[in-house]
Amino acid sequence: MATADITVRGAGIFGLSIAWVLACRGAQVQVVDPNGLAAGASGGIVGALAPHVPENWNPKKQFQLESLLMAETFWAEVQQAGGISPGYARTGRCQPIADEPALTLALQRVETAKNLWGKNATWTVRPIQNPEWAANSPTGMEIHDTLSARIHPRHACHALAAALASQGVDILTDAPETDITVHATGVVGLDQLNAGRTRMVGAGIKGQAALLDFAAPDAPQLFADTLHIIPHADGTTAIGSTTEREYDDATSTDRQLDDIVARARAAIPALKNAKVIAKWAGLRPRSRSRAPMLGPWPGRPGHFIANGGFKIGFGMAPKVAHTMADLILDGHDTIPQGFEVQASL
Repeated sequence: MATADITVRGAGIFGLSIAWVLACRGAQVQVVDPNGLAAGASGGIVGALAPHVPENWNPKKQFQLESLLMAETFWAEVQQAGGISPGYARTGRCQPIADEPALTLALQRVETAKNLWGKNATWTVRPIQNPEWAANSPTGMEIHDTLSARIHPRHACHALAAALASQGVDILTDAPETDITVHATGVVGLDQLNAGRTRMVGAGIKGQAALLDFAAPDAPQLFADTLHIIPHADGTTAIGSTTEREYDDATSTDRQLDDIVARARAAIPALKNAKVIAKWAGLRPRSRSRAPMLGPWPGRPGHFIANGGFKIGFGMAPKVAHTMADLILDGHDTIPQGFEVQASL
């Protein structure tokens, strides 16, 4: 590999995606992570790339919409370069409608989706199409959107690593410093930013998820009882996740995971007897502003931050990568209001 001029610290979804776009644009990049590939939150199993509700629009929702629309091309190019599938597919999402007020609101959002999403995707209210692959719906109706997509987080990180390797970029455990460094270090990075400050910049929020031996690779993902149910391309189905601010062990699973699996089985008839084949627990980085933190590190010339993906890191990653590459390589700042690092400091 040629001598690097940019170091990306962190081999999770933000770091790998930024490194990929930088390398594609001709930069000499090195990725450094002492813990290896996808060792943190990006090594999870859920992978729901779902949009915000189409109303009360703001820069965060617009950014995520643009990223979701970029995702198909982004992941196709990654797979072509490295030969590994990230498990991406825009299979849509179904949500049950609980009562008449919820039905009225869902119908209103049909129109706001047309205005905000344009011809890119639809939000439809319809009778339940497949009772076996649907959550309990007292109204017999469901919301179906065609914007939601799925990805297998762990597979996606391996796909990005393979794509980077095709460009001569390996994942290193240590490397000499360069003039430009991107810090995409997740919870560790938030802890470093918190040090010496009077208020929290961000924190790790624990999540637990399970993988079931149930194949429905072409089915839409489901959102029911606050749970994401994601059929993956590899013939498994993921259930997630918990949101825990207090915990004893960040990487252990417990009764809270058993509870969400039980709720998923109760809600979705097809999952009643599906066997749990894997479990995951870990910390996801959430900034104080709840938006990703992007941009220069104040007071540290040549250093940049990309952190705070929390639950939407994979959905945001394509747009985050291009936004950071624009800033680092061209000095072109397109970071949305509220995403600036200062918003969380």
